[in-house]
Parts: sequence; C-alpha cells; structure tokens
Amino acid sequence: MQDHVYKLIEIVGSSTESSDKAIENAIARAGESLHHLDWFEVVETRGHLREGRIAHWQVKVKIGFRLD
Repeated sequence: MQDHVYKLIEIVGSSTESSDKAIENAIARAGESLHHLDWFEVVETRGHLREGRIAHWQVKVKIGFRLD
C-alpha cells in the first residue's frame, strides 16, 4: 500500500435551499479545480434571516484531498 499526503482546505458553501445543498455546492465547486477529494467535515453552519424566516444558508466545510 502506498503512503499518501493530504492537504486540507476550508471553504464556505451557500444555498437558498438548505444546509445540505450548501455543502453540496461547496464540494462541487472544489471538485472543479481539485483532484482526489476524499472527505469533508462541516465545522460551522449559519444563515441569513429575512422577515423571521431562513433566507440563505452558509456552511463552512473542511475538505481533505490527496496531493498528486
């Protein structure tokens, strides 16, 4: 088995639909320019309220990927 080296980044995904969609958006965008995405960890969830209702989700995500 080969040893791997990983890099960890932290990004914020957003969505008007849900926190899950915000996570999916963050991972999809990271996948456009990074390779070998292996795992993620949600470290913070927050949102924007409008007239007492959730209008927008923001989720801070750590993403780990293997270096080439």
